Amino acid sequence: MKIIGNASILTLGKKGFISDGAILIDGEVIKQIGTTEDLKNKFPDAEFIDAQHRLVMPGFLNAHMHLYSTFARGMALKGEPPKTFGEILKKLWWKLDKNLTTKEEIYYSAVVPLIEGIKTGTTAILDHHASFGLIDGSLDIIEKAVLDTGVRAALCYETSDRWGKEARDASIRENVRFIRKKQANTGAEPETLTAATFGMHASLTLSDETLEIAKGEADSLGVGFHIHVAEGEEDVEDSLKKSGVRVVERLQKFGILGDKTLAIHCIHINEKEIDILKETNTMVVHNPESNMNNAVGVAPILEFFKKGILTGIGTDGYTPSMFESVKVAYVLPKLHYGDPRVGGSESQKMLFENNRKIFAKFFNRPVGIIEEGAFADIIILDYFPPTPFNENNAFYHLIFGMRDNMVNTTIINGKVVMKDHKLTEINEEEIMAKAREVSKKFWEKMENE
Repeated sequence: MKIIGNASILTLGKKGFISDGAILIDGEVIKQIGTTEDLKNKFPDAEFIDAQHRLVMPGFLNAHMHLYSTFARGMALKGEPPKTFGEILKKLWWKLDKNLTTKEEIYYSAVVPLIEGIKTGTTAILDHHASFGLIDGSLDIIEKAVLDTGVRAALCYETSDRWGKEARDASIRENVRFIRKKQANTGAEPETLTAATFGMHASLTLSDETLEIAKGEADSLGVGFHIHVAEGEEDVEDSLKKSGVRVVERLQKFGILGDKTLAIHCIHINEKEIDILKETNTMVVHNPESNMNNAVGVAPILEFFKKGILTGIGTDGYTPSMFESVKVAYVLPKLHYGDPRVGGSESQKMLFENNRKIFAKFFNRPVGIIEEGAFADIIILDYFPPTPFNENNAFYHLIFGMRDNMVNTTIINGKVVMKDHKLTEINEEEIMAKAREVSKKFWEKMENE
């Protein structure tokens, strides 16, 4: 057992903000919340973690991530820079995922952002993986990186037709295999850190046949999908050409949408499509920084909220930091809509409430909240508020006062994975040195293609 005491606790739950409290952790679960004195007296043998009146809050949840994208960091592309989203996909991302051919490349490209996530307070992610140079067993490699670092994650493989039928079939098999593996996790002490869903790229690289096959497999497994939706205009143009309808309508036709499906981006959609997302209870994930970087547009977030669509927030591999992502999500609608009044409540709800509801679809205990019975995924920050702090203004303290480097301690599944800014489960310096070595060879492979 562990007690986090002398803590200023932002629970994000019914208890709101506790100015001086303590949390009892039993195994991987939050067992009790009370005063430091009371819990220490009741459980004198528990390990005591003195928060020294730092801010304690739930770890951040990243609702859409691409761990495999790491080796693109600092990479120069040959020729003219891509000027459209379609060119970005072809010149960078599809070339990169096809050249991921070894276990080392997949492992180290995953473990680096997992470490960076821990350091910036992210305790759980929904990852979307692609490595068309090595498909079979690739999710096991990602899972090993997740377990080695101690991060919570739901994984999937990016099904696509873009590299031919054989690769398409292999990507479907990898999803099915890994989902079955996680569903069979029923031992006396089942592993609770990882989960699975069914990954697909986007309508523009998915044939009717592939959508039908994937739907059949997902139905037999009782899962939904993790799929990019209308991220760029290319997706809409392709869907209209293939089917005569827009992206959301096409996906609905094949039964891809639903309350277990994550629709990522949803930028180029109209009111009818927004209504379909609502009617099917499909979850949407907003990725503001990535969208801006790819110049694909701004998702109609205010319209999603008006319709009551469950909308979360992710980073899309652009950054491991949810601090960074939510700060952009906060300001972007103000600029886009020309209205300084918008963006605050929406970005707060995405980060503090909706991501928690999304993750509840994949894990059997609550995350993103400090309450009895929830997973013990907790961060301690070097933040001592200079102005009054409570549950009503905590989000604005985060936006205007908190920074990545304030994360002092990260606890996931009841295990301390970083304490006093130092990782406890893995050697960061060794990992980064090895990643540089592996990525150098990977870059050479990319250059020679």
